[in-house]
Amino acid sequence: MRAFVFPGQGAQAIGMGKALADAYPAAAAVFAEVDDALGEKLSDLIWNGDIADLTLTKNAQPALMATSLAAMKALESEGVTITSADFMAGHSLGEYSALAASGALTISDTAKLLRLRGSAMQDAVPVGVGAMAALLGLDFATAQAVAEEAAQGEICQAANDNDPSQVVVSGHKAAVERAVLIAKENGAKRAMLLPVSAPFHCALMAPAAEKMAAALADTTINAPAVPLVANVVAEAVTDPDQIRKLLVEQVTGSVRWRESVLWMGSQGVDTAWEIGSGKALSGMIRRINKDITSLNVGTPDDVAAAVASLA
Repeated sequence: MRAFVFPGQGAQAIGMGKALADAYPAAAAVFAEVDDALGEKLSDLIWNGDIADLTLTKNAQPALMATSLAAMKALESEGVTITSADFMAGHSLGEYSALAASGALTISDTAKLLRLRGSAMQDAVPVGVGAMAALLGLDFATAQAVAEEAAQGEICQAANDNDPSQVVVSGHKAAVERAVLIAKENGAKRAMLLPVSAPFHCALMAPAAEKMAAALADTTINAPAVPLVANVVAEAVTDPDQIRKLLVEQVTGSVRWRESVLWMGSQGVDTAWEIGSGKALSGMIRRINKDITSLNVGTPDDVAAAVASLA
């Protein structure tokens, strides 16, 4: 069985998707549609811009989605559709890419939602108030205990359960800094603050969740062509109303990536295609379940290799 997985923030790179757009008219059309939806040339920033500008949350989120959808359209041009997968999953914003790839959302609506999501998440907390840190070498239960001890009346939560040795905590800056020290005392191999602009996936994001609830209430969501293994529940969902609810909860909730991959493995998934920029998810999947083979689809050569693997 096969899963298509879609990357989240951090995978952005200048030039991503350009070779796909040059090789496949359907891929180029995705970038044009996103530009049109946002009323600006995001594609120019993606291909020729400054990485600092591309990394801004409001730009990175729709840009990564556009790149993933371009890769998906390139696959479709070679006869491989989303229904070639038994399940799909996305890391944080990657859920929106998955939903667009599966026909649950239009590309235009997805671009607008992600622009709003990025801006709302950025605006939810004044710069300098929040932080995130990666704790390496601790299991999830230990990392969660570290976050609880570090909170001391402030917010500090396990935000991303990425793989057996990497948990990201998020919350008030002082609390997250305490978590880094406590994690090292508890045997973490490394614990360091991350270069992010806001404390994602914690209770401090509540204002952003409210904005997303309002926007999603006005957005048509269809049943996806393939079940979505949702971050918040780490199992498959297909009901549009449930998907809408989980997309709101996801803003303040943990990304349960490790559990999602374990769940897919328990259902018989033995191959995962990472659709879009970077290879971060493939690395996580390898550390979670060595029996799942990963394959990256981000360039025309990758598309050719992926298609050939089905022969």
